[in-house]
Amino acid sequence: MAYRVDNEYDYLFKIVLIGDSGVGKSNILSRFTRNEFCLESKSTIGVEFATRTLQIEGKTIKAQIWDTAGQERYRAITSAYYRGAVGALLVYDITKKQTFENVQRWLRELRDHADSNIVILMVGNKADLRHLRAVSEDEAQTLAEKEELSFMETSALEALNIDKAFQTILTDIYNIISRKALAAQEAAGTVPSQGMTINVSDSAGGFAKRGCCSS
Repeated sequence: MAYRVDNEYDYLFKIVLIGDSGVGKSNILSRFTRNEFCLESKSTIGVEFATRTLQIEGKTIKAQIWDTAGQERYRAITSAYYRGAVGALLVYDITKKQTFENVQRWLRELRDHADSNIVILMVGNKADLRHLRAVSEDEAQTLAEKEELSFMETSALEALNIDKAFQTILTDIYNIISRKALAAQEAAGTVPSQGMTINVSDSAGGFAKRGCCSS
């Protein structure tokens, strides 16, 4: 599947991947951005990031995705990277109950360090290991509803719902920012003209610009 690799985009959204070490965050990132999967992938040290540009409702969206280390010793480093994030994929492993039980701890950390309006998608990864399942979909859905999160199960190995997960969170972010931008314009009594830059970073942590050759 081909997608844009140039620097022209309408919006740049920072997304963070969080969750315990070993739940598959790095493979989710590599599957989405490079369509690669590595069975021998090692634990992330500190933070890594990659980008991918795609179309959301006729706009060119550049997703800048930060993969944070899950190990406790890197937590002080990675918390700074939540700043400016407009979306988060909170990942657990459906075969390891402890990673699911730690979801609420990650949520507290996210809500302490990130913008209060951040869009969060809870992801149950490794859905290909259904025979080893330790967390049911119903149990996860119940928690997601309690915490007012979106929820989806994925498999980086099988590329199951990886694109869908990012499409979902990016669409939600775009819709929120679009509504805020429109409300701000209506309040000011102005309508953006051709070529006008709309900066929504103060309210939502995103960055918008007009690409000259957007298609």
